[in-house]
Amino acid sequence: MARIALVTGGTRGIGAAISVALQQAGRHVIATYAGNTAAAEAFTTETGIETVRFDAGDFNQCATAVSAIAAKHGTIDILVNNAGITRDTTIAKMTREMWDEVIDTNLGSCFNLAKVCFEGMKAKKFGRIVNIGSINGQAGQYGQVNYAAAKAGIHGFTKALAMEGARYAITANTLAPGYVDTEMVRAVPPEVLEKIVAKIPRGRLGTAQDIARGVVFLTADEADFITGSTLSINGGQHMY
Repeated sequence: MARIALVTGGTRGIGAAISVALQQAGRHVIATYAGNTAAAEAFTTETGIETVRFDAGDFNQCATAVSAIAAKHGTIDILVNNAGITRDTTIAKMTREMWDEVIDTNLGSCFNLAKVCFEGMKAKKFGRIVNIGSINGQAGQYGQVNYAAAKAGIHGFTKALAMEGARYAITANTLAPGYVDTEMVRAVPPEVLEKIVAKIPRGRLGTAQDIARGVVFLTADEADFITGSTLSINGGQHMY
């Protein structure tokens, strides 16, 4: 039977590309979304991929949704924690609410979904968890102390989770995208975007498909010796 894959924030942008790439790799994919029902319905019509609405930053909603998915399809084999938001401003202007929203959605969701999926993976002696980090969690970014902190936290979370999962053949890895040609990046003023691209040795923005190929690689059955790692896909912009 096909591996069951859950992709949070999986109906738009990078998440949509990940969902489609996993489907093309023979996985049975369920994509989650937080609020844009019209976009989710259009995505399902176009791809045939099932969508489920819940807030990945809310533990109880995650537990309820994963239980329903397991009852319908079986336990989840592949978890891609892609859900993320931004609330950008300098720390002088950032409110506690802006901090909490980003930490809860971007980092808290990784805990929530890994927590509710882990026992099923453990029972199967198989699991693939990929947490989507960011170049800005590695290098920092002005006006993003909340986002950078959440994404940096993902790296530590992943390494610790990899240690816990190893004995059960559950791998946990981080994929850290650089600047990708998404709706959010295209909204950046052209003169700013030009400066960003100038810092990328490959001379271009990434594509959502660049990131999706990395997820397919890390979630393959054959990738069982890759765990606790960070795969940076950023065109050489940040290396360490």
